[in-house]
Amino acid sequence: MLASELIQRFEQFAPLKLKWDRDPSGLQIGDPNQEIHKVLVTLDVRPEVIDEAIETGADMIFAHHPVMFRPANNLDYQEPQKAMYAKIAAHHILVYAAHTNLDSADGGMNDWLATALKLQQVTGLVAGYHADAVKMTVIAPTNCVEAVQDYLTKTAGGHLDHYAFNSGEQFTVDLLQDSIADAVAGVNQIVPAAQWDYQVQPLLTGGHQYTMGRIGNLAQPMTVRAFAEQCKATFDVSGLRLVSQNPDTLIQRVAVLGGDGGKFYPEALKQGAQVYVTGDVYYHTAHDMLAAGLSVVDPGHHIESICQPYLTALFKQWQVENNWSLEVVASTLNTDPFTFI
Repeated sequence: MLASELIQRFEQFAPLKLKWDRDPSGLQIGDPNQEIHKVLVTLDVRPEVIDEAIETGADMIFAHHPVMFRPANNLDYQEPQKAMYAKIAAHHILVYAAHTNLDSADGGMNDWLATALKLQQVTGLVAGYHADAVKMTVIAPTNCVEAVQDYLTKTAGGHLDHYAFNSGEQFTVDLLQDSIADAVAGVNQIVPAAQWDYQVQPLLTGGHQYTMGRIGNLAQPMTVRAFAEQCKATFDVSGLRLVSQNPDTLIQRVAVLGGDGGKFYPEALKQGAQVYVTGDVYYHTAHDMLAAGLSVVDPGHHIESICQPYLTALFKQWQVENNWSLEVVASTLNTDPFTFI
C-alpha cells in the first residue's frame, strides 16, 4: 500500500486543520506516494528510534512529536540532528508526525489521558478549531433516497432535520461545513451526479468545537497527595513534581493537558479545576499557580507515550477494515530524557 492511504485515513480522524499555529504537524521526511510495508509508532523520533526502525524493517515512522520542529538552514552532518535526517533519507524511511492535531482530535491524545485518569463527565478544556454548521438541501431520485440519507447521517455524520416530497424527493440534513466535499463525493457513488442536486445554506448556530485538554471529575474525592501518587502509578513514572499549597486537601475536579500545558492553567481555573495535570511547568508559572490556589501534578512530557498503544490499535483496526497489507508495531524504547535520582 502507499503511505498516502494511511495518512489520508488518519487525517480524517485528526485533520491538520486542528493543529495550532506554527506547529509543523504532517509529513516530515519522505514521499507519501512510496510503498510501505511496516509502520513503527513512536512518541519521539530520536537516533535510537531510527536504529530501531532500521533493525525491525520499518519503512514508515508515525510519531506524535515532529522530528523537524525548526527549519534546517543547512545539512551539516556533524550536527547529530541533521545526521539523523540523513540516516532517515538514506534508508528511505518516511516520517509523519501528528502533534497538536492529535492533541485536539475527538478520541485523541487528551481523551486517552482523561481515560487513564478515570475522569467522568469529561468536557474540553481549551477551545481550538471550530467547524461551522450548514444545512444541505438534497433532491434525489425516490429509489435512492434511503441510501443517500443513510450515507449522510451515518457515514458523513449529518443530522436529518426535515423530510418533504418534491421533484424526486427532497430533504435537508445538518452537516459540518468541512464535511460537504466528502459528503458530495460519497453521494456521487450512490447516485450519478446528473441525477441529484443539492444546495448549502450556512447555519448561525451549531457546528463543532474542537478542544485541547480535558476536564472532568474523579469518581470519589481524594487528597491531592493521593491523586499525585495515583498519577505516578498510572503513568508509570519514577518521579513527578507536585505544586500545591496543601497536599492533604480533598479534590475531585481534574483538568489534564498532555505536553507543555502550563500556560493554559487560567482556563483550568475558570472551569473549576482543583488539580491540573500537565508537563514541563515553569518555575515562575508554578508560583502563579500556587498564588491562584491551584494544585498541579507535573508527571512530565513523556506521559504522552500513551499514544503508542492507542495509535497501534487504531491502525490495526483500519488495516482490517481496509484490507491493507501492512504491519504495525509500537516502539519498545523509552525516549524520556529525564531520570529521577
